[in-house]
Amino acid sequence: MVHVTAVQQGLAVFSGILVGFSLGLIGGGGSILAVPLLLYVVGIHDAHIVIGTTALAVAVNAYLNLIPHWRNGNVQWAAAVGFAIPGAIGALIGSTIGKMVNGKDLLFLFAILMLVVAGLMLRPKEKSEDRHFVWHRRMLGRVIPAGFTVGLVSGFFGIGGGFLIVPGLMFSTGMPMIYAIGSSLFSVGTFGLTTATNYALSGLVDWLVVIEYIAGGALGGFAGARLASRLSHQKRTLNFIFSGVVIIVAIYMLILNR
Repeated sequence: MVHVTAVQQGLAVFSGILVGFSLGLIGGGGSILAVPLLLYVVGIHDAHIVIGTTALAVAVNAYLNLIPHWRNGNVQWAAAVGFAIPGAIGALIGSTIGKMVNGKDLLFLFAILMLVVAGLMLRPKEKSEDRHFVWHRRMLGRVIPAGFTVGLVSGFFGIGGGFLIVPGLMFSTGMPMIYAIGSSLFSVGTFGLTTATNYALSGLVDWLVVIEYIAGGALGGFAGARLASRLSHQKRTLNFIFSGVVIIVAIYMLILNR
């Protein structure tokens, strides 16, 4: 664990608020900013500690956000568990590899990933409200390899991977997006927890910053969700703005880590 000053602790809470606010406002992608915020705002310069710490904070927030989706009937548990178990194995392998990669190289690759996420967020979202879905065991033939692959990527970069899990669930099961979003949170939490546990065993998690990030995220998420209801007709514009921010931060990281 690195020594964190009182100023850095305040900045950690502020960064958590920003992440939670963006998640509540646009419904996804916000956690991709968790790593650069810890690096460049809070000032924790060990890439592996940053990734281990954010992985745990993202995992806790995902499990908390899973509850309202579960209550609303948007979680298909058989598919969610079938995707998460092989994904957790992939996350364990990916995070083990990630710990062995030089921190500068890892951040360079992370910046590339940010550009991919920004591009995916600019794609039109499915608007269908169809909720018809029936789980069949034969779907496991596609769910297991899809879950493992996504978990491997999530573990390597220390992210929740929701932007990959949602299309992965839709592709492997054919479920509607509303179910994929709700069900994905179980995998986001599981992948993040697996990655964080692996990093924690190597002493690469700052527990105080995790608590501050989660607290800030809860406050920001509440504010973002309230604002989202008022700006519901401008979600496309918000996605463009957020993607632009992600692209700028990614380019900044690429320049620093080239």
